[in-house]
Amino acid sequence: MTTSRALPVPADTSLLGAHVRDGGTLFGLWAPRATRVELALVAEDRSQTNHDMRLGADGVWTVHVPGIGPEQRYGYRVHGEWNPAVGARFNPAKLLLDPYARAITGGVDYSGPILDHPPGSDYVLDPTDSSAAVPLSVVVPDSPPPTPVARSRTLAESVIYELHVKGYTRLHPLVPEHLRGTYAGLAYPAVIEHLVDLGVTAVELLPVHHHVSEPFVVGRGLSNYWGYNTLGFFAPHSAYGSVGTLGQQVREFKGMVSALHEAGIEVILDVVYNHTGEGGHEGPTLSFRGLDHLGYYRLTDDRHNDYDVTGCGNSLDTSEPGVLRLVLDSLRYWVTEMGVDGFRFDLVSTLLRDERHHVDQNHAFKRALRTDPVLSQVKLIAEPWDLGPYGYQVGAFGSGWSEWNDRFRNFVRDFWRGNTHGVAELALRLTASPDIYDRNGRGTTASINFVTAHDGFTLRDLVTYDVKHNGANGEGNRDGTDDNRSWNCGVEGETEDAGVNGIRHRQSQNLMATLLLATGVPMITAGDELGRTQLGNNNAYCQDSPISWVHWDTQPAWSDLSETTRRLLQLRAEHPVLRRAAFRHGEFLLDPTGKPTGRRNIAWFGGRRTEMSREEWDDGTRKTLGMYLAWDDPVRTSDEAYLIWFHAGAEPIQVDLPDGPWATTYTVVVHTGRDGELPSEKIVAGSSLQLPGRTVVVLQVD
Repeated sequence: MTTSRALPVPADTSLLGAHVRDGGTLFGLWAPRATRVELALVAEDRSQTNHDMRLGADGVWTVHVPGIGPEQRYGYRVHGEWNPAVGARFNPAKLLLDPYARAITGGVDYSGPILDHPPGSDYVLDPTDSSAAVPLSVVVPDSPPPTPVARSRTLAESVIYELHVKGYTRLHPLVPEHLRGTYAGLAYPAVIEHLVDLGVTAVELLPVHHHVSEPFVVGRGLSNYWGYNTLGFFAPHSAYGSVGTLGQQVREFKGMVSALHEAGIEVILDVVYNHTGEGGHEGPTLSFRGLDHLGYYRLTDDRHNDYDVTGCGNSLDTSEPGVLRLVLDSLRYWVTEMGVDGFRFDLVSTLLRDERHHVDQNHAFKRALRTDPVLSQVKLIAEPWDLGPYGYQVGAFGSGWSEWNDRFRNFVRDFWRGNTHGVAELALRLTASPDIYDRNGRGTTASINFVTAHDGFTLRDLVTYDVKHNGANGEGNRDGTDDNRSWNCGVEGETEDAGVNGIRHRQSQNLMATLLLATGVPMITAGDELGRTQLGNNNAYCQDSPISWVHWDTQPAWSDLSETTRRLLQLRAEHPVLRRAAFRHGEFLLDPTGKPTGRRNIAWFGGRRTEMSREEWDDGTRKTLGMYLAWDDPVRTSDEAYLIWFHAGAEPIQVDLPDGPWATTYTVVVHTGRDGELPSEKIVAGSSLQLPGRTVVVLQVD
């Protein structure tokens, strides 16, 4: 047997998976190093009927079985050499999922014979049949795609809302009980109404590819709630369906997408192609490892072990063309058949590694996305790092990509907790981080700005806890980061102290306001606008419980935060000056005759009527910054301009408002202070304004 990695590439991947046609179903599987493949048709009682498949020159095995149609359960038994020393772990005793299965039913019995080896002997074959302990693939008929969104938003217009399908509606009082926590629950009118009223333009769904839990999590009586442990790249997670798992979840997912699209909300999927739910070679064999360990996964030079750059036990090998085709076919399927509008790629640096495991920004994966007629038209968002050598790739993805900007998150948190040196970096983060992204023709939408995400503290917890409280995870509070950059406002945890709670409400609004007023693409974590708490848990990946679920009954107590969020998103939507797609460089504005007006499209003020001096920029104690934004699109003329103050100091400060060419008068349109703290009448340019301590103030220029 050859140990070469030069595997044949499928000539026609439309044959892969299960397709109802010609009075039966055609099954196709890419397993080029296998010596024999059996299709196992599984009855409801788990009895099986096996059919041998035929091998083509391209490594694809096929068989057409008459009389077989929708809802048929099936799996594969793949024969070949057992030789872990060369990355060959073929074991026909293990019933395997179809990588192209459009639906998956059943779960994993972690106490069953799911390993391809005996416990404690990773390189010895275990001949025990696994079929009663593993999930099954399901034949799904073709069906119409969802209703497309009437108008695809530009990224500059987009407001992304990261949510968990189950956790978002599990406790929603207006969603019927039998729909809570499902695709249909997310499509329920009361849920969509909240999203539309808030100003969300796109939901980013935590993984909905069918996923499983890790054995060590199950052993603690918990589960992988977030879903970053994919088992099926074409199958919507069956547990989020409300009416069945034999293909019904596919139709329900499409119905959810249609409902969101009809409300003008796009659907972005958080996708995990960097690893699979099988873990390392010592873990369960459920699909890919049994199909071809060396073909699908990155291995160390000695071929004995997985080369893990994800921290999850294995890394999918997209330097192998057949594996790359799998990923691209999956992406196209979710766009063309399931109706989604974009993807956020988890640990995407892994997908850019070549056959030597080096990160290559000109990888075939990126080239394919750039040239593919379908995928080049959707939104592409990178989590621009993995855990391997040189995996941190923030700023490197180039045109056509947006990136999670962790430097925005870190600095904004630090600024509002009073742990920064001056305001120079704040100016960079507020303007889409030009130090990172203003190169090679990229625009401001390269930066996905966020203060919180699923991983870490919620917004409320950022102002309530100094340290993590992860005891419920069963790891002795050792899991999760210690770098929270949070401030509890003087008391750890919840309190009845009105003064402390007042600061917390103000700080939460400041963090949200900074996110929504910054140039770039804002991403809000679901429930943050409602004051959602995880009780200080900053690593709730295993908490399918009230710790993670959105509690809608917090909304009345946090109505100030909800209203601030809604008003700022409305302001952003109505005024393009707040969401410019191209970087500003302080260009002078011109009057109708082409003469400079004395104003710039962006300027910075520190409390005097003139622009900030070098001395003010270099002041490490400075906690106040005024950002002046003016409209300068020559195609669409407008005099729109705003002066936005960010004041992180605990005490009030008096600032002079710029006059001359900058403004005649100013009007406060949004602020994070208390009612009555700021004037409601017009303010004459050149006069003074008192900024309350720890406040964001948005002034419209008149």
